Amino acid sequence: MLSCEVALYPQDTAKSDEIIKAALNELEAMGVPCQVGPVSTFFAGDPEVVWNGLRALYTAAAAQGQEVAMVATVTNSVP
Repeated sequence: MLSCEVALYPQDTAKSDEIIKAALNELEAMGVPCQVGPVSTFFAGDPEVVWNGLRALYTAAAAQGQEVAMVATVTNSVP
């Protein structure tokens, strides 16, 4: 089991909220339960779920045609 806290930072855009919400919809579509906070999102699961979730978030955000930065902390210590 892994847990992850991740933050997306779309660059040079006024649509950052829209880009982040679209990326989070990808997690929802995958069936990954997450807790969305004011500056980051937390989710946990099997390693494959966590790594695929991170990839889905980044890919969805980058697909919006903007540069995006993603900061993630992954741990095998689940609270």
